[in-house]
Amino acid sequence: MDVVVNERLDPEVFRMQRSEVLSSWPTGQEVDLEEAFEFHRSLPKSKVFTQKLRESEEKGITLVQPRAGVAVLDKHIELLTYLQDEGEADLLPTTIDSYTRQNRYNEAQEGLEESKRSGRSMLNGFPAVNYGVAACRRIVDALKVPVQVRHGTPDARLLAEITLGAGFTSFEGGGISYNVPYAKDVPISLSIAHWQYVDRLCGLYEEAGAPINREPFGPLTGTLVPPAISHAVGIIEALLAAEQGVKSITVGYGQLGNLIQDVAAVQTLRTLTREYLDRFGYGDVHLTTVFHQWMGGFPQDEARAFGVIAWGAAAAALSHATKVITKSPHEAIGIPTKEANAAGLRTSKQVIAMLRDQRLPESEELVTERDMIVRLTRAIIERTLEMGDGDIARGTVKAFEAGTIDVPFAPSRYNLGKVMPVRDDSGAVRFLDFGNLPVPSEVREFNDAALARRGKHEGRDPGFQMVVDDIYAIGKGMLVGRPRR
Repeated sequence: MDVVVNERLDPEVFRMQRSEVLSSWPTGQEVDLEEAFEFHRSLPKSKVFTQKLRESEEKGITLVQPRAGVAVLDKHIELLTYLQDEGEADLLPTTIDSYTRQNRYNEAQEGLEESKRSGRSMLNGFPAVNYGVAACRRIVDALKVPVQVRHGTPDARLLAEITLGAGFTSFEGGGISYNVPYAKDVPISLSIAHWQYVDRLCGLYEEAGAPINREPFGPLTGTLVPPAISHAVGIIEALLAAEQGVKSITVGYGQLGNLIQDVAAVQTLRTLTREYLDRFGYGDVHLTTVFHQWMGGFPQDEARAFGVIAWGAAAAALSHATKVITKSPHEAIGIPTKEANAAGLRTSKQVIAMLRDQRLPESEELVTERDMIVRLTRAIIERTLEMGDGDIARGTVKAFEAGTIDVPFAPSRYNLGKVMPVRDDSGAVRFLDFGNLPVPSEVREFNDAALARRGKHEGRDPGFQMVVDDIYAIGKGMLVGRPRR
């Protein structure tokens, strides 16, 4: 596919595509849209993601949600029930396995069968497509709180059909955020088109009185991604989803570690996304935010890991994010036990509860940080619109080709990869190299001055070694990767 435009899918085109999608794997034949609509309408409000998010906004509460998923259905339900009851999770995930993310369902089936034989998960998530609608619905039936699908799939059409048909009420990802950080050879125009199908499917549920929450994946590669880049991607994916009829969108941001920058980022993400949704006629979209706790390397020591988790919870609370995606003290080791996962949830809940009525005071640093994020984000979005002659989908493809959108450390060959992030002396993430981003002069001057201060403090010129040091710093007990003396 060479050309993609931001227009609502034609019903006949959608119908023809849907026939192909549902016939691509046997469980696709289980999907009955009308029956699924009816099931969603019958769900109690306590199990509907959009309802829970609205209640959170009204009460000013930051909700907590873990990551979790294992291969065997009963074990998966047992895990989620434990996180609900012992971890006190407000929202629950079903994290999908890597084979399913790449549409490799035969290999997912092999992993599922081996998991059943061995009694332990041989997949790093739940193979929902292989299970099908009826089995997946057991998850929804067994739990008391809403469940979201979390994955990393460039082509999530069949996964969306099956999980939404089963009663899941939120679906994460997008044509950029679940392509560029996850895949090497998938054209961006193709993944955007595939996600237009997903969003149109969600739009059909919305029109049937069965609202589905959609959540672009904010952290992207999760490695020192400057806020303006992740903001731009989130805004674009929000606009693409809204055009297909989605009415509940949660835009996200991955923690970087500097409190001022993290709070400014969540504040500007909400403001800018609302601005662009309203500008293009999507004023009826209910907008919420999600803060992802630190996505990089963790300390191996559990006590130190809890410190990282608590810091992420504090930043989420002080930024007044609608929800926070939590981490566990086993991040440096591998897949956490259910007990460790629940401990991360409870740690986060405790900190959030203590900070619920507190706000980070306005300061010159906070105002300046917001201003720098807004200036660069707007510059990226406006250049993207210009390149697409006003069409955000067409412009996005061209922007990635030109590097005016560029995600650090992404594997995709459709991502230019010239941007290089680095921390300044206070730990805020800046740019060692802006690549081809359309950078306002004020942003460039602010950035370069911040890096010069760090260089002077450390007695070295800003360079790639700083980047390497910063990537490993938190795992070693620091935020800024200082040189050893």
